[in-house]
Amino acid sequence: MNQHHRAASARPVRRRRRTALAAAALTAAAALTLSACGGGDDPQAGSSVAEVSGTADSAKAATVLDRPFAKPDLVLTDTKGKPYDFKAMTKGRPTLIYFGYTHCPDVCPLTMSNIAIAKKKLPKADQDKLQVVFVTTDPERDTSAELAKWLPAAGDASFTGLTGDFATIQAGARQLGIGIDPPKKENGQVVSMHGAQVIAFSPTTDQGYVLYGEDTTADQYAEDLPKIIKGENP
Repeated sequence: MNQHHRAASARPVRRRRRTALAAAALTAAAALTLSACGGGDDPQAGSSVAEVSGTADSAKAATVLDRPFAKPDLVLTDTKGKPYDFKAMTKGRPTLIYFGYTHCPDVCPLTMSNIAIAKKKLPKADQDKLQVVFVTTDPERDTSAELAKWLPAAGDASFTGLTGDFATIQAGARQLGIGIDPPKKENGQVVSMHGAQVIAFSPTTDQGYVLYGEDTTADQYAEDLPKIIKGENP
């Protein structure tokens, strides 16, 4: 495995990615190992670590955080080329946010597809309430037009795609404990390393109170979304 695919504070992970949660002594915090996508045909992946506080039930996909995240101050550009204030536009609405990129060969499109499948199982009224926001980690290639073309194919046409300045995106992700590294080019391939979790925001508190790892299935999202939409714990 190449050196740059490793994070100093985490063990490298193989192609078969897994999200692990371990209790931290004395602090009741959990160290979440986050996978990253490879670019092009690059078979390697990296990992980074974010510290989040939470409790996990091994039988469930969801981790309900005992220290929810505040919504980040994140103003980017949507697929129509218009400014999108994440905090204002999703206020009072159940919202899922994910950071990834359109050239990702596996995790990103699979995550969007799983959420889209689960959303379609909801009653129409609940589908209309749910907001799904995809923020690119590769804004140089992921323009508004590129996101507008990719999202309906990878997930759902109703999903919101956001792009903008990388530093702004990185800062917004950090407010949610998500690590993002600038895309790098190696052997002709671009690699974007980013945390692979989905954060769910409650419509009642506007806080990110539930976390999902990259192995969450469509059925697991389908089971939890009705509760997320009501602001309840899954």
